[in-house]
Amino acid sequence: MQTFLALAFVASFLAPQDPKPAPEAAPKSAEAKVAPPEARLDASPRHHEWIDVASGAEKVHCFVAFPEVKEKAPVVLVLHENKGLTTWVRAIADDLAAAGYVAVAPDLLSGKGPNGGNTESFPSVDAATKGIYALDPAQVTANLNAVCEHAKKLDASNGKLAVAGFCWGGSQTFEFASCRTDLAVAFVFYGGAPKEKDAFARIACPVYGFYGENDNRITAGVEPTKDVMKSAGKTFEPVIYAGAGHGFFRAGESAEPGDANRKARDEAWTRVKAILSASFAAKPK
Repeated sequence: MQTFLALAFVASFLAPQDPKPAPEAAPKSAEAKVAPPEARLDASPRHHEWIDVASGAEKVHCFVAFPEVKEKAPVVLVLHENKGLTTWVRAIADDLAAAGYVAVAPDLLSGKGPNGGNTESFPSVDAATKGIYALDPAQVTANLNAVCEHAKKLDASNGKLAVAGFCWGGSQTFEFASCRTDLAVAFVFYGGAPKEKDAFARIACPVYGFYGENDNRITAGVEPTKDVMKSAGKTFEPVIYAGAGHGFFRAGESAEPGDANRKARDEAWTRVKAILSASFAAKPK
């Protein structure tokens, strides 16, 4: 009996054991954060160059990103925020080039910095912002017109134009749409509408708006603008993104997936590419 018990005890150790439950796999993360602007520009295979465009007695320093396509492409003018022409704006231009468009980002602080410098010559973002609000609106429009005329003649351009702007650049985009009749489309990112009521009647292209729900300073003006544009017989299609704040297109790049700014940015970028494709009858990338 003792021998039997001993053998049973040993057998219990030799018998196959239930495997330990495998550790739960880490949940697959959603889409990764957008790479920082510097990294996107450094890794870009596309051709970039700087050009100076004459505008009367002034010169407008511009960053140009070219698409890798076999035919001439439309031009998208990219108007910067009240921080001036930053690395982030240049990265947006490159993103547009990746989508198949010639992207031209003018530095509207050209020659306005210390010692006649451009955006990068300002000692701080606050100083650049002060420089922005000291600009002559008529000169800004003249400079944008000069850049458009130059861009239309680039070898890679098919002569068609669109404009997109962010923050201060969004307001300038809306204003510029009332000053130029050959724009195919205008994208206003969290910018205000023209203050002059007669300006709306001069708008010749569809205007698409992108606004944050948590940006009442700007978004409160969307409904009145819709009414004025409708009365003028113009196309204005705004989208207000739930939970997003001012500057969501920039803020969303560093946000985690699921963040309201990130979600707004992703949806807005998809919308921009779809509208550009429809406006220029080209396949989006």
